[in-house]
Amino acid sequence: MRILAGIGAIAIVVAASAAMFFFGGFFNIAANEEDPALVSWALIKVRMASIDRHAHDISPVKLDDPDVIHAGARAFASRGCANCHGAPGVNWQKFSEGLQPDPPDLKDVVKERRPAQLFWVVKHGIKMTGMPSFGAIGAEDNEVWSIVAFIRTLPTVSEADFKSWTATP
Repeated sequence: MRILAGIGAIAIVVAASAAMFFFGGFFNIAANEEDPALVSWALIKVRMASIDRHAHDISPVKLDDPDVIHAGARAFASRGCANCHGAPGVNWQKFSEGLQPDPPDLKDVVKERRPAQLFWVVKHGIKMTGMPSFGAIGAEDNEVWSIVAFIRTLPTVSEADFKSWTATP
């Protein structure tokens, strides 16, 4: 019984210390300061667990349909995605370098994520990352799915293709 009381007391001290550290303002929230490795690791794990738990949508459109991909390229360009993530022939905007965490290179991310996960992130956004919710600003699900279709092709899209797909008629 004394062991349990000791464990409980240690847990209370740890919880109180953590609360004082975070709520006392000792944790630096500045975007130009790297997070401690433990915090960075925990945020990534929490983010991926949340996306995995919530991302179950199934695309109503064919993600390999060229018309859907081209519409996704236009939406990607017009919604400002290239500002943070870049695009073939389009550099990231300077302000995106100040985001913490850095916006991912989608050519790499797409290899590691299922379409449902990409859809969920684009539609709902991710808190404390700068990734907005496109659903909250009125993007319809089919538009979000078209962005997912385009993102999935990013590793093979040429600069000329992106330019022609996003050109205004």
